[in-house]
Amino acid sequence: MLVRDFDFALPPDLIAQEPAGDRSAARLLCLDRVTGQIEHRVVADLPEKLRNGDCLVVNNTRVFPARLLGRRVPSGGAVECLLVARMPGETDGPSGGSDRSERWEALMHPGQRLGPGSRVIFDGAAVLHGEILARRFHGRRELRLWAEDGSPVDQAVDAIGHVPLPPYIKRPDRTDDRDRYQTVFARERGSVAAPTAGLHLSPPLLAALRARGVLVVEITLHVEEHRLEAERYHIDATAASAVNLALDEGRRVVAVGTTTTRALEAVARANEGRLIEGSGATDLFISEGFRFRVIGGLLTNFHLPQSSLLMLVSAFAGRERVLAAYQAAIAERYRFYSYGDAMLVL
Repeated sequence: MLVRDFDFALPPDLIAQEPAGDRSAARLLCLDRVTGQIEHRVVADLPEKLRNGDCLVVNNTRVFPARLLGRRVPSGGAVECLLVARMPGETDGPSGGSDRSERWEALMHPGQRLGPGSRVIFDGAAVLHGEILARRFHGRRELRLWAEDGSPVDQAVDAIGHVPLPPYIKRPDRTDDRDRYQTVFARERGSVAAPTAGLHLSPPLLAALRARGVLVVEITLHVEEHRLEAERYHIDATAASAVNLALDEGRRVVAVGTTTTRALEAVARANEGRLIEGSGATDLFISEGFRFRVIGGLLTNFHLPQSSLLMLVSAFAGRERVLAAYQAAIAERYRFYSYGDAMLVL
């Protein structure tokens, strides 16, 4: 099957630029993956669509303000940096004193002008200095960062960084994006893109799901906007036991998002269909013919044409059914992508 088999025409005005007023007020297209039947609801109706005993698995990764705006030293030319992943270990700061620096993989613009030895500065409520250490694959740079006052780099990033909204959101980030481009259960810092299906779940909705008898389980997968390398995950003993028990008892495991799906299926694939406690990384690519060992349901947003995420959803529910559901969503003017509406596949 070819990537072009997952293409569709999306009117640009259906690409959501703002989140729904209330998290659970977003629309919900429900797709029966056996019959192809489609039902139009809202996310607040989710407790009616799930059942007592279902195991709802969410991704508790936390997005950090990974986009930094600054300038070159000494020329003053504008620089934009997207922090991708912290590299292991710390290094002495350039002063050789007690301050510490961190090494990061980063995407830099204008990258062609930023070779090893180039210096940059990002400032505002805090001041971060940076030095390019090396060029890496796919346009990435190895970047050393340190705070001017010797404080932790994360603290400075939080003070001056911008929320890394996707490029199809054609507006600058705002203060309120720090809350809305974050799930209510975000705890483990490390993502540069939100696990967007989870954005729809609010505390009242989670309470209603639990009252329904739905078990909510958390795992962690740190999301990269540019999936060039494996993404890091962690599954603790409680989560592994809860999901394994649900599978043993024939109860349905419903993944909130494609990130959650990848982590669950990657671990189960390596362990004869079981989850085990531990951390690791996965670059699992799910497409037609994939054998799902864990999930029996999926809550997801609407994805880009010809994308790996659309291929994952199609592997679960069937390409023709999913593309038909997308056409129905377009006809009904659902909102697409990160701040858009949702689809429930059962």
